[in-house]
Amino acid sequence: MHRTAIYPGTFDPITNGHLDIIKRAVKIFDTVIVAVANNVGKAPLFTIEQRVEMIKESVKGISQVEVDAFNGLIIEYCQQKGATALIRGLRAISDFEYEFQMALINRKIGKDVESVFLMPKEKYTYLSSSIIKEIAAFGGDVSCFVPDVVKRHLNDKYAETKEHA
Repeated sequence: MHRTAIYPGTFDPITNGHLDIIKRAVKIFDTVIVAVANNVGKAPLFTIEQRVEMIKESVKGISQVEVDAFNGLIIEYCQQKGATALIRGLRAISDFEYEFQMALINRKIGKDVESVFLMPKEKYTYLSSSIIKEIAAFGGDVSCFVPDVVKRHLNDKYAETKEHA
């Protein structure tokens, strides 16, 4: 039986912590689809197309990973893709309450999809896309937090911002 899992998120941008979760997930599942959310509630720094491309570049060489974008409910997307699991990363206790609540709601509306929680390596537990963007916005070095492709995009994006300020 082929086991497919979905790893959803905004990924604005993808970090080394996200990549660590992806690498852990492919040890458990045959296919992991990194599903980039077109979250209208957030104002992302990068377009959905840019985020998808950065992730594709970042996971090059991991054959079990696919990258896609989605709109709507993640459970409906899981059902469309035939996924039986939803991957969620837990960095700290503070993530747990929200993720637990979402897992229960997802279980209620998608009985055939299980939530699977994975923890990244300790060195990534403090990482978030928001922190990365803040460091980059002030010209800080993010090279140990993100893949090279993301670092280039961040540098380009904030160079544009400074030119227009």
